[in-house]
Amino acid sequence: MKKTFKGGIHPPDNKDLSKDCPITGLVKLPGQISVLMSQHIGAICKPVVKKRQEVEKGELIGDSEAFVSAKVHSPVSGTIKDINLRSHPVLGRVQAVVIEPSEAEPACPPEQNSFADFSEDDYTPEQINEKIAEAGIVGMGGAGFPTGVKVGPNPKMPKETMIVNACECEPYITCDYRVMLEWTDQFLAGIKLLRKASGCRKCYIGIENNKPEAIKLLRERTENEENIELSVLETKYPQGGERQLVNSVLGKVIPTGKIPPMVGVMVCNVSTAAAVAEAVIDSAPLTHRAVTVTGKGVQKPANLYVPTGTPTEHLIEQCGGLKEEAVKVVLGGPMTGFSVGELQTPTTKTTGCVLCLTKEEVGEAKYLFRQTPCIRCGRCLSVCPEKLNPTKIAHAVKADRLDLAEKHNISACMECGSCSYICPANIEVTGYIKTGKIRIARANKDMPA
Repeated sequence: MKKTFKGGIHPPDNKDLSKDCPITGLVKLPGQISVLMSQHIGAICKPVVKKRQEVEKGELIGDSEAFVSAKVHSPVSGTIKDINLRSHPVLGRVQAVVIEPSEAEPACPPEQNSFADFSEDDYTPEQINEKIAEAGIVGMGGAGFPTGVKVGPNPKMPKETMIVNACECEPYITCDYRVMLEWTDQFLAGIKLLRKASGCRKCYIGIENNKPEAIKLLRERTENEENIELSVLETKYPQGGERQLVNSVLGKVIPTGKIPPMVGVMVCNVSTAAAVAEAVIDSAPLTHRAVTVTGKGVQKPANLYVPTGTPTEHLIEQCGGLKEEAVKVVLGGPMTGFSVGELQTPTTKTTGCVLCLTKEEVGEAKYLFRQTPCIRCGRCLSVCPEKLNPTKIAHAVKADRLDLAEKHNISACMECGSCSYICPANIEVTGYIKTGKIRIARANKDMPA
């Protein structure tokens, strides 16, 4: 029996659309790159460049003195055309540095030669941590927490075990899968560097059993590695959630409201590990990443090597454009991603997927019917990976009883969407919970109204 956690769902993965597409560079660069100053959890960076200034690829363009933040670098050489507000996938509109590229050709995926013969013994933990911070690396699985802060020493919460999240459990997304297959040396080098920098004694690669080619390759490449072990997990959503992953791999339960380091564990993403290797060995800042462009609403699904700040529309055009039946574009996966209102919305360090959905995929026919009253079937309770009672929380929010929602532990919800997916009454349970969290935060003055 494969390792897993209690709860979860099994949506169609739809990864066949792009899983066999190699990571390729863009055919051409867009006319403008809009590099957002907030691509991470923590303090928003301030531009350190001026309008009409010439910048080089990899040059620092945004920084912050705050401890929890991440530097921002230019992905291209060019001219600063403007510094203004641009659309953000989550935050509405944030400050961005708009660059007109002077380069003729877009960057290609990194060469793997420098990673094949590297030795982690050539670097001290302090050197690795410094390079990670200088490169502006963040968690690239979606959260965007600054990796330099995560990896750095913390005497109060010493890290003993590292888990690499190779599950990629959201449907459609295949960029991490392709990184493992194509950038194997770089990926494994990043794991070794992260393990050394964090002081972890052991590393587990948690990967779902729907990736047999990657499992076979990684088994071959790690069989002589004493400190790296493959942990094959059941394919189930949200297997890649931090708390679920730690539970599945180690059998440890992270208490509600706590984080993995509190139980001696550090979790990192596949693409993050690859970025760390490039930062430490090649001294390259995080300016590009692999992005899956997929869904039945795009002509030619692909995995692309993308400069941060590229307009969503440009990536779709690189893949032949939208089909007539496309009705929605999502940045991220179908369960936790965000619908894009403007196709000029730029990609960020955490953008792993541009998902182009048709009416059929969105399930619009199902939602032509109104939400019906909750039938108390208990399905949302059985699939909730956090063991909450989602319907009680949703009803409390709907009734404007935020105190009751807090009593039912609304803050523990990870917003995975499993309850909404499984609900036979078509109730947007996760939507109510998200709304409740926002209202509570505003009431506590933790966020603007």
